[in-house]
Amino acid sequence: MNYQTTVSSNEETKKQKKSNKSTNEIDQKPTAAYIGATWGIVIIGLLSYCIGLWNASMELNEKGYYFAILLMGIYAVISLQKAVRDKAENLKVSDMYYGISWVVAIASILLLIIGLRNADLALSEKGFYGISFLLSLFGAITVQKNTRDIDFINTKNEEE
Repeated sequence: MNYQTTVSSNEETKKQKKSNKSTNEIDQKPTAAYIGATWGIVIIGLLSYCIGLWNASMELNEKGYYFAILLMGIYAVISLQKAVRDKAENLKVSDMYYGISWVVAIASILLLIIGLRNADLALSEKGFYGISFLLSLFGAITVQKNTRDIDFINTKNEEE
């Protein structure tokens, strides 16, 4: 018996299974239902937050503060998701950019919490703004991820 042949074929089989598994995970595009759901989430989050601000009985400068935090948070999480994905794909991302993305994302959430804590609003209104804000951030992250996944798979398929 040649044990070396058996061992090497087992090792090759394991390597093939491992590479097939990682290839299958990467090659799976998000479904149309999932893409639609993520766009729905981001639209519902943004619209509900903005409609709530429009109808709020607060000063215009306070409305501007909450709107600016929303824009800052959306941009920060999209930027952070891109930086994390670039690192995962071994693309060069400066540590400063990566750190700033984290700081701005956390700062937007903290600024919302501080603003709502000090606002003269009913507790239900504070909860509404917090949940719509987080829903918007989550939706933006998932839309960015889906866009990146689809682009990655399409580019990979064009190269083959």
